[in-house]
Amino acid sequence: MHKSNAALDWTKFGALLIGLLLFVFPFLLLLVNSFKENKAITSSPLSLPKSLNISNYSDAFERMDYVSGFTNSIVITVLSVLLISLLAAMTAHYFVRNQSRLNQYTFFLMVAAMIIPFQAIMIPLVKIYGSIGFLDSKWALIYMYIGFGSPLAVFIYHGFVKSIPAELEEAALMDGCTRTQTFFRIVFPVLTPTTVTIAILNVLWIWNDFLLPSLVLIAPEERTLPLSTFYFFGTYTVDYGPLMAGLMLTILPVLIVYLFAQKYIIQGVMQGSIK
Repeated sequence: MHKSNAALDWTKFGALLIGLLLFVFPFLLLLVNSFKENKAITSSPLSLPKSLNISNYSDAFERMDYVSGFTNSIVITVLSVLLISLLAAMTAHYFVRNQSRLNQYTFFLMVAAMIIPFQAIMIPLVKIYGSIGFLDSKWALIYMYIGFGSPLAVFIYHGFVKSIPAELEEAALMDGCTRTQTFFRIVFPVLTPTTVTIAILNVLWIWNDFLLPSLVLIAPEERTLPLSTFYFFGTYTVDYGPLMAGLMLTILPVLIVYLFAQKYIIQGVMQGSIK
């Protein structure tokens, strides 16, 4: 009996180790090649670098205009995630606490909107907003992220708001709180695990997104970090070394945030799954 349990444990460990290697391998390959020259990358991408070519990072930092791209990415990601989380929580709460046929139809329409692929509407989107001069601005991009990110967030919040007893809000109202105070002091703090989960999903999506910013942001000073990596693509050649270094510089902020916030992220996901 004990031998079978030990064999099962080793099998699970081996499967998890293989899964870990599959996830980590692309990152390690990117890291290793970020220190090589172009010739070494193209001839032997799996080999270790003979010397650490730090110049790739300095070259990438300058050609990407990293400070500008980083600032744009931070502003767009933070504001988009905050507004999506807040507005979606308020919308879901209103739908749950105000049951009406109109609210039900509106909720179903928001859920149905998730089925439509972005590629099906991107050309009309650019054409319409371009005709009214609403492109080439990070604020326009934030507005679009709110529109595309809210349906899923409302759907997730909707299920969790239903699990919150209405008596909690009624007691707060009887104690003199307004509906706004009740939401921000009672409901929204209870939704913290859900908010953490939604924030994780949206940060990963918005920070790494390339397609929508490439359609909206035209001026170089408005570009995000993923867009800035285009500087390494020439007409006939690609600077693979600086490109790999640029991708590492793009990934690095998210990794740092995760390392410092992983405790709260894991707690939020675990509590959200239990709820």
